[in-house]
Parts: sequence; structure tokens; C-alpha cells
Amino acid sequence: MTPQGLSAHHLPLRAQLSGPDSGVLRGHIARANTLWRELADGTPVLAVFTGPDAYVSPAWYPSRAQHGKVVPTWNYAAVHVDGAIRFIHEAAWLRQLVTELTDTYEEGRADRWRVSDAPAAYIESMLAAIVGFEVTITRIVGKFKGSQNRPPADRAAVAAALREEGRDADEVAQLAPP
Repeated sequence: MTPQGLSAHHLPLRAQLSGPDSGVLRGHIARANTLWRELADGTPVLAVFTGPDAYVSPAWYPSRAQHGKVVPTWNYAAVHVDGAIRFIHEAAWLRQLVTELTDTYEEGRADRWRVSDAPAAYIESMLAAIVGFEVTITRIVGKFKGSQNRPPADRAAVAAALREEGRDADEVAQLAPP
């Protein structure tokens, strides 16, 4: 919550968990993003991590033919992380963070890129254009809906229909095992 109201940002994050409801999230934002000026250190924040999700048609339920008591729904998995944010401007901290993020996402690539591949002066200018942050985690809540409220035959039919549709729906189909 900023002084201007609710604010949402899509940001790269790296988690370092130390327990079921503890640890830190680390990330960075563009210095041009006003968030780091709008929030004081210690402000409560919410990070939302979305997993697979998909629309579920009531036409897929075998129970539809039996009683007709079916409606559309949405199956999904997500994690909500509450915590308190603080902003970090130290170049060494930022370099370490972007190196870790880059190494994580470049891992396993045939033509792997490293921060050290770019000219040092360029990396320094890019680091000057971002602000780091750390969120001290106070709570982690998993959210899940996978047709678990439906009978086994309906769950099996949902899983089969999602697999048939494709669109990365196989992950969602796994949320509704028979």
C-alpha cells in the first residue's frame, strides 16, 4: 500500500527460506520506478507467486448428466508471501543479486551468458539504474483449487479434458487427480 493506494509490480525475486514462515525475498526494481521512494523501510508488502491455472468447463463433468448441478470454475495454485520491505542501494549487494539471478536463469543453457561477459563500465551503469530490496518474510500461505470438491469421476474428467486441450494444461490437470 503506497500513499497513492494499492500498487502491484512484476519483479524478479530470489527466495532464501530459513523455515516454514521465515526467510527473505530479494529483488530489484528500476530506479525510475517510484516504489522505492513511496515505501518506508519496514512497510508491509505482499508477494504473489502464481502457478498453473486454467478454466474448468462444467461440460467436462460426468455428474452433469446425472443432476445438472454444475457451474464453471477455475483451478489454480499460488503462494502468497507477507513480509516487510527494505531498499538497498549498495553496488556490491546489487551486483551479487543480479549475478545470482542471471546464473539461476542461464543455468543449463548451451550458450550461457554471465554478468562478467558485458563490459564492466556498462554493468556499473546498469547497476546504478536499479534499487535492490529485501522482504523479510513473516508468513507464507499456499492457495490451491484443483477440483478437490468434485467427485473422483469429475476430477478424472477434468484432468483428461485439460490434458486434451494442451496449453500447458497438464500442470493444472495434475491439480485434479482422480
